[in-house]
Amino acid sequence: MTYSALTTLDKVISIIFPITAFVAAGFEHSIANMYFISYALLVKAFDTEYMAKVAERVPNLEALTWRAFFINNLIPVTIGNIIGGAVLVAAIYWVVFLRNKKD
Repeated sequence: MTYSALTTLDKVISIIFPITAFVAAGFEHSIANMYFISYALLVKAFDTEYMAKVAERVPNLEALTWRAFFINNLIPVTIGNIIGGAVLVAAIYWVVFLRNKKD
């Protein structure tokens, strides 16, 4: 049997289901939040023309602050990602590789 390397398309297709399951379950990812929420905060601070157009359609816009981002979102989400990743990834590896290992 010959070994064939995975192509980029194979790798992209293989990650679609886990990523969509993560998002569909309602989980948040700290790295994604660092981009999206920071971007929203910068738009709020520097694009006054756009904010004037959407301000009445965005509920609780005044609650979008850097302090709220760090305390109410980034810190808890990062802790959750660390715990979830460490526990779940370690548990999967244990089940797959070590559970019934004979010495």
